[in-house]
Amino acid sequence: MDLTQLEMFNAVAETGSITAAAQRVHRVPSNLTTRIRQLEEDLGVELFIRENQRLRLAPAGHSFLAYSKRILELVAEAREVVSGDEPQGIFSLGSLESTAAVRIPDVLATFNQRYPKIQFDLATGPSGTMIDGVLEGTLSAAFVDGPVAHPSLEGMPVYREEMMIVAHAGHEEIRRAQQVNGASIYAFRANCSYRRHFESWFQADHAMPGKIHEMESYHGMLACVIAGAGLAMMPKRMLESMPGSHQVQAWPLGEKWRWINTWLIWRRGAKTRQLEAFTELLPRCE
Repeated sequence: MDLTQLEMFNAVAETGSITAAAQRVHRVPSNLTTRIRQLEEDLGVELFIRENQRLRLAPAGHSFLAYSKRILELVAEAREVVSGDEPQGIFSLGSLESTAAVRIPDVLATFNQRYPKIQFDLATGPSGTMIDGVLEGTLSAAFVDGPVAHPSLEGMPVYREEMMIVAHAGHEEIRRAQQVNGASIYAFRANCSYRRHFESWFQADHAMPGKIHEMESYHGMLACVIAGAGLAMMPKRMLESMPGSHQVQAWPLGEKWRWINTWLIWRRGAKTRQLEAFTELLPRCE
């Protein structure tokens, strides 16, 4: 096994095609086919499931990809350290939508200005999707609802969010879930930690939400609440940042449910120079 094989493997894993991967690494397709087969023989497992002209990762391939990415990242970091250059390379960050919208724009602007050699990518989604991305190696780090108890992850608390229950204008004050038992709610997909938090708030008061409408954005949720079609839960800073926030009523959840800490997480033992540079710009949540 050598670094060239790992680069070839990553290219095939990401493109799903020998031809496309060969173009990326500037090799002929036959060379890639031979080197990938040699890598599989060396490891004693099949890394790809071959279907007609396409290749998709086998279960062993998914596991190996995370290690392959990590090895190449460490090699690149080692080269940077000994050469004394400033951090460079790819830094893929995942984030909750609300964090990306209202918490980190200034941080990202400073980061891009200070480290122009770093190729920065941002992806947004619910906590579950972001955690999977970090574990699989497709994300260098991610902002999620924390803390995250996983042996392969570590991180730090960064932001403290006040969670609000949002209702249409004129709605009576909501102090507990029993008052809105059976009400329709708007939330992200089931792997969203905020949605689980909202459902837990109901359950703790021996209440249940009615129909749960899955939405893709806070703006969509807010529009439905303004129309009187149900309730939503969202961070106070996110709510205040949106046009239309003055058209709804909002109250903080009860003290036990009121605050959620947003954590930045990464793979244990994989804090790269790019990530260190990024974390230096972040606040520390008390």
